[in-house]
Amino acid sequence: MAWYDEAVFYHIYPLGLTGAPKENPYGAPQHRLQTLIPWISHIKEIGCSAVYIGPLFESVGHGYETTDYKKLDSRLGTNEDLTDFVAKCHEQGIRVILDGVFNHTGRDFFAFEDIKKNREGSQYKDWYCNVNFWGNNEYNDGFSYENWGGYNLLVKLNQHNPAVRDYICDVIRFWVSEFDIDGIRLDAADVLDFEYMKALRHVANEVKPDFWLMGEVIHGDYTRWVNEGTLHSVTNYNLHKALYSGHNDHNFFEIAHTVKRLYEMGGSRPDGLKLYNFVDNHDVERIYTKLNNKAHFTPVHILLYTLPGVPSIYYGSEFGIEGKKERFSDDSLRPALSLSDYADAVTNNPYTRLIAALGNVRQNTPALSYGDYQELLLTNRQYAYSRNYNGQSVIVSVNNDDSDYVMTLRAGNAAEYIGALSGEKVSVNGGNIVVNVKANSGDIWLPVTPDTIAAVHPGASAVSEPAAAAPKAPSAAKTTCTDTNTTQTDAQQAQSAKADSAAAQTSAANQDASAKASEGAANQDEPAKTGESAAKAAVDQDKPAKADAAPSSNLTETNNAKSAARSEDFEKGKIAGLQEAILAIMEKNGPVTDQMRRDVEANVYHDSLIAWVKSFR
Repeated sequence: MAWYDEAVFYHIYPLGLTGAPKENPYGAPQHRLQTLIPWISHIKEIGCSAVYIGPLFESVGHGYETTDYKKLDSRLGTNEDLTDFVAKCHEQGIRVILDGVFNHTGRDFFAFEDIKKNREGSQYKDWYCNVNFWGNNEYNDGFSYENWGGYNLLVKLNQHNPAVRDYICDVIRFWVSEFDIDGIRLDAADVLDFEYMKALRHVANEVKPDFWLMGEVIHGDYTRWVNEGTLHSVTNYNLHKALYSGHNDHNFFEIAHTVKRLYEMGGSRPDGLKLYNFVDNHDVERIYTKLNNKAHFTPVHILLYTLPGVPSIYYGSEFGIEGKKERFSDDSLRPALSLSDYADAVTNNPYTRLIAALGNVRQNTPALSYGDYQELLLTNRQYAYSRNYNGQSVIVSVNNDDSDYVMTLRAGNAAEYIGALSGEKVSVNGGNIVVNVKANSGDIWLPVTPDTIAAVHPGASAVSEPAAAAPKAPSAAKTTCTDTNTTQTDAQQAQSAKADSAAAQTSAANQDASAKASEGAANQDEPAKTGESAAKAAVDQDKPAKADAAPSSNLTETNNAKSAARSEDFEKGKIAGLQEAILAIMEKNGPVTDQMRRDVEANVYHDSLIAWVKSFR
């Protein structure tokens, strides 16, 4: 067991949060990092025990084009400011990991400057990939080189060069000795050389007990990166995609399939894969913006905090703020915030109150960090599972429907359970508990013991008031279950059967392809573009021809009919048109690899393609 096994992370993009200028004048240090010290108490108050902050070091603009790995960005302050920030975090029991941008440097980095000056005579000419003194670039350097992401601002390091490896390993040692950090998040880990990562892991094992290496990986077999030789964890983009689209499409099957596949990938063991789970970050839209129904903020975050993995909250999202990707800028994803604007948020802001309650539950419930995962109930709109550890069974139930839903769930050995978010108590009868899961909500059911009472926060899940859809009248079919031996009402059984049938039409390969492609362009340097118009255009090419509507004296009725017909066109798109739409959107978002193209071509299931197109928001 290590500190990161039980961690709840708070993710900060410091240049954005502090309101630093977009371009670095390389002037006198501005001590903006000191303004984040009051945030440490807030981070602790909402139940986070670790901070991921970065990028931090001297750079030209957004922070990922490093100029000096051993100097805090002058827009943020001095090295002493960073040492002080980490020390103050440690005083409150909060660990700190930094961004390690070790795949590429900026053009102002000393080694690249030397190549510009000395050309073929530079001792650093082999520090970068494919330096060609017969070429040129838009900067008129008189030579060309391999970049990252298509940007010559980002010069790709030659990770096979022992001198480069030794330098970066020394940087890690310096960060630990100078700032006392607890880990590093490796930027663009999915394109790092594996031998290079092994060298970094060797240094991580050397510098500090339980020093954590986490990597940014968009898609693929996560076990390639997460193992004893390379990294401890990677970013879980598969779950990220499933969490928002599974709610927007009312499709808990997508979420459950993703969880099951990742759990099996880790050997079906709770310690198999400790992935870094998130619902938003500095590269993707805010979860509050992405959700079609804002009330789904509650079940999304219950899942984030209770599914296997290490949960993370991106700064500001605990307040329920918006953040939408723009065509040429990620600024709206990385805003400057003043903590004073959110005074008493834990008490007065329902979103913050929920996040704080979930943080407290997580810290007081070892089963959520170390327990196994067992699915208990699954329909399109309802989902329940247990996390079991040391004889304790914690049960999680969520509901994305606009009506309440009664679940009968297999319980553990306790005689009574209590909802950590509702405060409601239920008795165990015949080995089961019967719980009413509120509309667009959920709960974490803890066995009642003296130790679990501290984790209970009645009313914390009630975040639907500010922006929820209008409540629907209760359905007579969803009658409260009184017989604890009956697992579902007849209506629920019919609903489950219908959901199972629909889910069977979408294979595991389709779900995997959808998870891979939807975030394929997520990176800190190139914002994704909205592709819905391109999708509709492509679908329109292949949609079935429609006969003209018959004349009607009732103009309103005719217009309504036409509107309804248009709304159906998108759903009736043919397979080829939908595939073309997806590829068109992906090409706008960034480079489309052969594997991404194969994923699209292999998906020939209409409903899955429709969900995939809709996932690009």
